[in-house]
Amino acid sequence: MTAIHIRGLVKRFGGFTAVDGIDADVPRGEFFGILGPNGAGKSSTMRMLGCVSPPTDGVLRVLDMDPVRDGHRIRARLGVCPQADGLDAELTVGENLTTYARYFGMSRRAARERTAELLEFMQLADRAGSTIQTLSGGMKRRLVIARALVNEPDVVLLDEPTTGLDPQARHVVWERLFRLKQRGVTVVMTTHYMDEAEQLCDRLVVMDAGRIVGEGAPAALIKEHASQEVVELRFSGASQEECAQALPGIGERVEVLPDRILLYCANGEKAVADVHDRGLTPTGVLVRRGALEDVFLRLTGRQLID
Repeated sequence: MTAIHIRGLVKRFGGFTAVDGIDADVPRGEFFGILGPNGAGKSSTMRMLGCVSPPTDGVLRVLDMDPVRDGHRIRARLGVCPQADGLDAELTVGENLTTYARYFGMSRRAARERTAELLEFMQLADRAGSTIQTLSGGMKRRLVIARALVNEPDVVLLDEPTTGLDPQARHVVWERLFRLKQRGVTVVMTTHYMDEAEQLCDRLVVMDAGRIVGEGAPAALIKEHASQEVVELRFSGASQEECAQALPGIGERVEVLPDRILLYCANGEKAVADVHDRGLTPTGVLVRRGALEDVFLRLTGRQLID
């Protein structure tokens, strides 16, 4: 019942190692996420899963087949939503789907029926005759996802499906993806949005420098690498570093940033009371729950990577 099996997977480009010996298994019907900063190896991994880039080393099986030897058979059962839309501006919304459906050997009638079904599913039925230029960014992304579902795939690969969308459009896409999850479709998604991963993914891996540095369900990762609650403290006058010297022993961990101090703890209100008991008066206090973003930053660091 494993849709994807990975052991010691490596991808090199000359002397550069983009993916450095990763292991993972994705059961059928799971919504699986791949997180990581730019250059972590996410896109290289997705291209190998999509059978468009052969592995340099290791074992990769997709639907119990070898992508190198059985690439054409695997691609027939994959749905792929790339970062770039790649929609045909010369065709209408509906024609973009019916034409793509014909590549999979569907009859014209079956292609039209599948197109109507998918446009309804992605809330685009009223735009079937529209040109691509008239669509908003959110509509285009929903159309690309619909295109990825034309062949009723066993595995869907989504590469940053909501990048660049406004909050309303993102939530519409989330709702559609959640319905896919309810239908039992196996989905592998890369994203830079931690809330998106936390909402949709049954399980995920965090990649950094080509390796997997964390793996598990979102809640389990938060429990392991962050804390139940996080207190954000801001102090004026004295530097954050000076104030932090009075905080050891409060909570599980203290992190000092240029503009604030983070206290990772089980009880935020108690931690704030302990801070005041030590004679400190912060100018700003925020108590929030631990989040996947805290895990991401702890595992991959806060340094910007271009």
